[in-house]
Amino acid sequence: MVLNVNLGLAEQIGDVAQRAGKVIMDIYKTDFDVESKDDASPVTLADKQAEDLIFRMIREGITGEFPLVGEEAASAGKAPDIGGRPFWLIDPLDGTKEFISRNGQFTVNIALIENGTPVLGAVHLPVSGDTFVATSAGAFAQYGGEGKAIQITCRRPPKDGLTAIASKSHSTPETDAYLAGLPVKERVSAGSSLKFCCVAEGKADVYPRFGPTMEWDTAAGHAILKFAGGEVITEDGRPLIYGKADFRNPYFIARGPGVPDPA
Repeated sequence: MVLNVNLGLAEQIGDVAQRAGKVIMDIYKTDFDVESKDDASPVTLADKQAEDLIFRMIREGITGEFPLVGEEAASAGKAPDIGGRPFWLIDPLDGTKEFISRNGQFTVNIALIENGTPVLGAVHLPVSGDTFVATSAGAFAQYGGEGKAIQITCRRPPKDGLTAIASKSHSTPETDAYLAGLPVKERVSAGSSLKFCCVAEGKADVYPRFGPTMEWDTAAGHAILKFAGGEVITEDGRPLIYGKADFRNPYFIARGPGVPDPA
């Protein structure tokens, strides 16, 4: 890879995510329309305009070297051939349902993938202004859109039990069964890639996802968690990989260090 993947690049990508967040918030404050994609999932003008901005800022301001795979373009049948190269994975508005319901739990996700794994990630929450970025140098959070970013790390499992975090919109019986095998003290819900960030900053210990997701839903959050000391694995314990032909994820578990397998 020619691009120098360092913390400076991660901060640049964090800035791109913040700019996209401003576009999203401008629309969030209006009486926006909601359309349906071919798979019946919702989409708004915010999704489209934010993705256009991210594509343009990366191509013109950072690098045009690597393919960009974005949710909206891919959903319209315009995903590029990545051909084994490093590539960007972008979800311009992760949590469109949360955006529509105006609960604030939606994110901008940008990740760089190399050899099937995220090597850089940025997650931005437009409503709170929080931004998370990560590379091999570590995972960092800037809260409220100002001030110095601080390094974040996963916590070890508390002796009095785990905090599990799960999807706000997509709870499943499989999730319930998985968590029943763990020493869970508390269960909370959240939308979008915020769940990965909660595990990465030590607010939660495990996030199981036994439901459909796409690679752009998870890559940026995966990077944040990975470089904060956690892991994302499939049901059979293998690392979650990226660059699959259809960009569909299998079921997965995101967790901090020391979280056991279910009994």
